[in-house]
Amino acid sequence: MADVTAASSDRTAAGQLSRSASLALALPLVLLLVLAFLLPVAKLLMGSIFTPTPTAENYLRIAQEPIFLRILLRTVQTAAIVTLLAFVLGYPVALVMTRLSGRAAMLVAACVLIPLWTSVLVRSYAWIVLLQRTGVVNSTLMSWGLIDQPLKLIYTEGAVIVAMTHVLMPYMILPIFSALRSIPPELERAARNLGAGPWTSFTAVTLPLSLPGVYAGAIMVFILSLGFYVTPALVGGPQNLTIATLIGQQTTELLNWPFAGALAGVLLLVTLGLVGLFRRFLSFGKAA
Repeated sequence: MADVTAASSDRTAAGQLSRSASLALALPLVLLLVLAFLLPVAKLLMGSIFTPTPTAENYLRIAQEPIFLRILLRTVQTAAIVTLLAFVLGYPVALVMTRLSGRAAMLVAACVLIPLWTSVLVRSYAWIVLLQRTGVVNSTLMSWGLIDQPLKLIYTEGAVIVAMTHVLMPYMILPIFSALRSIPPELERAARNLGAGPWTSFTAVTLPLSLPGVYAGAIMVFILSLGFYVTPALVGGPQNLTIATLIGQQTTELLNWPFAGALAGVLLLVTLGLVGLFRRFLSFGKAA
């Protein structure tokens, strides 16, 4: 009886020590989150209200002037399209990565990771070189006789979507690849042995089991797209403003920090709301 009591007390002490160690390890992360995110965001939002007296003028301006709502809707629409394209283009790449081995797998992984390690500024400028009037795309089309005059490819909404999809696609590929790697290969072989073809095996086994990776990648790409600044500013130009480029314009050109803080607050609220709806949709789908 004494041995059982001693063992139980040892387990309790070990559990308390483990919790204390976990809290100690989490403390630097919590401090970093507070100092690097929560305090700056709180200061920015406070600055949008106290100018210097409390006022909701900046938020009323956003609600009353249609241009700002159109820019916000365009930002959400662009983020949704980029997320969809990143999934459509990224899923096959992740699937191929799981099917390859050796040097071929390393080559495909390098093609995914090297752009991720390259500066976003460099990749965005590369798209300007490709899409400008004298760029590679127009020069190739004209040399093939497909067009007589250069097309307006740069500084368009389509250019922004294409460039952002290229820049953010690794954030979709890697979570899907991780989910696909965790699927036991015996499940697909069992489906084949039961008479399922390649497409049926994929839709009935592989795709459903990889959905957690798809959801993680979609949330990541969507959130990054909502606040993406460099690529829309360079490739889209002033004609295709997003909420992030509008905030940059207010801070760097107009020096209107209170209004920029209000725009940032609206963007944060929209992001949290859309992510919350997405998570609720996922939980509802799992329950059904």
